[in-house]
Amino acid sequence: MLKKLPKENMGKSNLGWLESRFHFSFAEYRNPNNMNFGVLRVLNDDIVHPESGFDTHPHANMEIISYVVNGEITHKDSMGNSEVLKRGEVQYLSAGDGIYHSEHNLHKSDDLRLLQIWILPPQAGLPRLYGSFKFKEEQRDNKFLKIVSSLDGDSKIKIYQDINIYVSEFDKKLEYKIEKNRQVYFVQIEGKAEVNGTILENGDAMEIVDEEILNINPLIKSHILFIEMQKK
Repeated sequence: MLKKLPKENMGKSNLGWLESRFHFSFAEYRNPNNMNFGVLRVLNDDIVHPESGFDTHPHANMEIISYVVNGEITHKDSMGNSEVLKRGEVQYLSAGDGIYHSEHNLHKSDDLRLLQIWILPPQAGLPRLYGSFKFKEEQRDNKFLKIVSSLDGDSKIKIYQDINIYVSEFDKKLEYKIEKNRQVYFVQIEGKAEVNGTILENGDAMEIVDEEILNINPLIKSHILFIEMQKK
């Protein structure tokens, strides 16, 4: 089953300094029929304008992944971590019993675009985790790069939940085999591609259930991310 989710139908917010597109219910966008997809609770496509950002705020019992599409993000948290991440780089945070952090775009003229992904943990109160990884562009060039996996997985970034997150920038056809009893949430970050016969453009998404293969044909050079998880 394929369910296309056009970006025009998603929740939207414009706070002046922040423009967001909400894939699921978040902040002032409330849709009781669109709360999650399996363990994926939040996926926000954010544009943070120069010299602004998210001031210090708390999180608990959530696994949060930030994927930088363009620009630079400056992170600080109550565990003493502080760093700057750029395009294609990934930050993760398993908030456990609680953590405070801030995220800012300190650049004077360039916007920051990032995907914020919130994953429900397998249980509450797990120990806090934080980390990041600076993947190289060639690692995702015309192939799938696994940026996140479960603790027993093979990615550089590991979280508690049983998921895998892949990205790719490509101009050639790609194919991905979906294991039995798994499902996929697919995001067309940039470009335009045909996914199992359905055309997705910049910002669109798709829920993929009960499919065995992903056939991805770029109509122009494309940048995609997808989250593979247990079927719910």
